[in-house]
Amino acid sequence: AHLLLLADLGGEALQPHFAARKLALLDHRLELAAEEWARADAQVMRLDTLREEQAGRIDALKQAINANGGDRLERLAAEIRKQEQVRDARLAKARRYGELAAVLGASAAADAEAFASQRLHFAASREEARNRDAELQNTLTEHAVTLRQGKLEYDALSAEIDSLKRRRSNIDDRQIQIRAALCGALGIDVEDMPFAGELLQVREDERDWEGAAERLLRGFGLALLVPDAHYKAVAEWVDGNHLRGRLVYFHVRPPRAGELPALHPDSLVRKLAIKPDSPHYDWLERELAHRFDVACCATQEQFRRETRAITRAGQIKDPSGRHEKDDRHAIADRSRYVLGWSNTAKIEALEAQRRQLEARLGEVGSQIGRIEAERRTLAGRLDALTRLEEFTAFDELDWHGVAGAIATLEDERRALEAASDLLKTLNQQLADLQRIRVDTERELGAARERRAKVEQRQADAEALRTATLALVDAAPIDPELVPRLEALCAEVLGEHPLTVESCDNREQEVRTALQSRIDAEDLRLKRLAEKIIKAMAAFKQQFPLETAEIDASLEAGFEYEKLLAQLDRDDLPRFLARFKELLNVNTINEIANFNAQLARERETIKERIAHINKSLGEIDYNPGRYIVLESQASPDAEIRDFQQELRACTEGALTGAGEGDDEQYSEARFLRVKGIIDRFRGREGLSDQDRRWTAKVTDVRNWFLFAASERWREDDSEHEHYSDSGGKSGGQKEKLAYTILAASLAYQFGLEWGAVRSRSFRFVVIDEAFGRGSDESAQYGLRLFEQLNLQLLIVTPLQKIHIIEPFVASVGFVHNEGGSASKLRNLSIEEYRAQKAEMRAAAQAAPRAGGGASAS
Repeated sequence: AHLLLLADLGGEALQPHFAARKLALLDHRLELAAEEWARADAQVMRLDTLREEQAGRIDALKQAINANGGDRLERLAAEIRKQEQVRDARLAKARRYGELAAVLGASAAADAEAFASQRLHFAASREEARNRDAELQNTLTEHAVTLRQGKLEYDALSAEIDSLKRRRSNIDDRQIQIRAALCGALGIDVEDMPFAGELLQVREDERDWEGAAERLLRGFGLALLVPDAHYKAVAEWVDGNHLRGRLVYFHVRPPRAGELPALHPDSLVRKLAIKPDSPHYDWLERELAHRFDVACCATQEQFRRETRAITRAGQIKDPSGRHEKDDRHAIADRSRYVLGWSNTAKIEALEAQRRQLEARLGEVGSQIGRIEAERRTLAGRLDALTRLEEFTAFDELDWHGVAGAIATLEDERRALEAASDLLKTLNQQLADLQRIRVDTERELGAARERRAKVEQRQADAEALRTATLALVDAAPIDPELVPRLEALCAEVLGEHPLTVESCDNREQEVRTALQSRIDAEDLRLKRLAEKIIKAMAAFKQQFPLETAEIDASLEAGFEYEKLLAQLDRDDLPRFLARFKELLNVNTINEIANFNAQLARERETIKERIAHINKSLGEIDYNPGRYIVLESQASPDAEIRDFQQELRACTEGALTGAGEGDDEQYSEARFLRVKGIIDRFRGREGLSDQDRRWTAKVTDVRNWFLFAASERWREDDSEHEHYSDSGGKSGGQKEKLAYTILAASLAYQFGLEWGAVRSRSFRFVVIDEAFGRGSDESAQYGLRLFEQLNLQLLIVTPLQKIHIIEPFVASVGFVHNEGGSASKLRNLSIEEYRAQKAEMRAAAQAAPRAGGGASAS
């Protein structure tokens, strides 16, 4: 009821209550505004009348001034003002013109003729400046390109020098990077894959041929030597990666035996040295002899005479008559050399080249700086020349003539004013009255503004009153709620005065406080409802049968009240002792019987294993060895917990019987039994899980783990232990299965090894057991069945007849022609063999007969 009252206050009464209070405040505000408007309007009327009086007096003074020569003074004043505006405009332009001319080192023109001459000169200078700027821009672009290319070249040189300083060879840095990437990816030491140039150099006494040798052997020197052990991996990596460069490599196979070809007496090869400790020495020696047996010619006569030749200048000749001389780089440029295992000379050459490039780049940078400075100066001149284009005539600048005209007008005005004292007095009176009128106009404007503001406040208040009145009329307040609302507002707002503007905020404050109380009350009721529903759910869980048709909700409260009344009428506590007695006797007996039954089934399995082991002991699994089945308790947690729960339900150790009350069936034990039965029955929401659990823990076979032990007959020691068939071949698995199956059949039929055969019925059906197994395993199983004197019916495909043929007495052949009906033909084994032999003979005779007919 309290919550409903709070809801009524907040939902229906609060807004109309504050609307009524706001309406009263608005009525009071409108009364005050009406009084203020009346005062403002009276002041406006007074000032308006005063302004009209002052306007009449000003007109009278102006007429008197005109009658005494004042109209000429008025015209003079207007003309002076007009000429002053013209003078000021021309003076500003003249100053601007002079400033721009000063930028160009010239002074402003003094007359029209000088202005025209100067304008032509400025136009020519402007065109010259534009042409010069374009010329400088082109030069600057060229220098910038040169500088950028030079920086790239400088960076490349620096990188090459840094790379050379980290090693001893002369190979280009790009080739070194490719080799490093290749070796890093394949895990190969770079020392195992040298470049040919790292293992070759020109002999000290042949240095005058070094440039020619470098030019001819450059391509070979940059080739990578790949040993045979790494060739496959290198070829695959090179083919599968983008190298971002060119790579040549040789597949270095073990050297072949044989003599080296004879070299020309002046052969370039004789001027080369191979690194002595290189594992590729023999390969390089042979390759150089085959590829570079080129005569080094000191004269042109020898060069023309030789088939393969080279000169010191680097001209090369080959047997086809092709000649080549590549002078794109100087032949003595050591920065291009790639041969040798010492790069000191190449580093010195590259550093000298870098210093020259650095000096050249510095000079280019200085030139760029000078050009940019000149362009900045030129830009200032060009800007001034462009701005001077706006001045087209000297009259725009000639302010001196206008200043002279103004002086003449000023002299005339002073003469008129000095001629009449009356005119002077009238002008003074007019000036004073005009100042007073300006003050009156200002006061009148302020008064009108105040009146307009009052009118706006009245309009706003009227509009707000209309809206508030509509709200009050639309939602009348219950008079009984007014005292409670007044008390609530006083409690929340305290002594704060209420205004029109604060009504909405104060209403929101009261609403927020009221909503907080509603939320607190609602939360209290929700918590109480949750406790009630939780108690109902616990009661339903404890007594599911009695509450199956009752919900755990507040709406079902009357059902629980009815159940309580029924319990009170039944007076159940009188029967509690009898109930506990029956529960103690009957339930414990049933649980004990159930546990005993499971124990008997467990012992039965152990006995059967013992009987089967007795039969297995008579079977030779392998020569001198037999199989024993072993069982042990399953370590499965669910099974062990179930067994423990059963023991706890029938033993007194966990029931509190230590206090001497052995006959009392305690509540704790009852809950244990109830927990097991609930899982057998299937708990709500867990029925599938409980069903699987029940099938698992009540099947005693799941209480064991089985294994097979292969043992020696001689000393009963274990040869091999089979915990499962995993890790065994197909034949071993089949053999073990047949052995255990035969022993189980012997136990099932009560057969004994070596006993006199009887005429008892020992019938076994085997359906396609040998379809996918090995022939040896199948024959092993059939021999076991034969030793047991079993009566077999074997169903098998035709292709397996040869396996079972030695073990059967008759054959039943089943045939289904067209898929409509099956036919069975019974044959003795002798008849089957005879007909099989006839069909084989007929099949062999048919080809011979056909061949004879064809021949005839």
